[in-house]
Amino acid sequence: MDRTPARRRDRHGRGLRGRLVPPGVPLSRSRAEQFDDLVLDAVEDIERRWERELAGVEFAVEDVPWVDHSSPDDVVLDADVLDDGSVPLARVLPGRREGGVEHPPRIVVYRRPLEIRAHDSVDLADLVRDVVVDQVAVLLGRDPEEIDPTG
Repeated sequence: MDRTPARRRDRHGRGLRGRLVPPGVPLSRSRAEQFDDLVLDAVEDIERRWERELAGVEFAVEDVPWVDHSSPDDVVLDADVLDDGSVPLARVLPGRREGGVEHPPRIVVYRRPLEIRAHDSVDLADLVRDVVVDQVAVLLGRDPEEIDPTG
């Protein structure tokens, strides 16, 4: 009787399971985390110039626009929504007071619609920056070229 040790395999017989790259390596970051970094980079650049005006403004990333299916119009495109062919790319939610609670202004960037429009990672970074600049311009009531003269 042969007593060779059995090899450990996953349930499909394909070998070991686990991470292919160690944590902390850029390759180990998910697409969502990489997108968050792009938004953060764009916001940090703009906040350096508009620090006082953007104090208290929240920036958020969502995968896709939220759709209220109970309303007759699936997607309502207000003046505060940046869209491309009726698909929202980002949205400005102005500050408001609700039930005695103060909600600060918020700019929401939608990840999946922007990723779909980008041809590569450089194009995605440029697109994210343009969208953030446009939304900051809407929030501050200024021209996008004034917000980012280099863009």
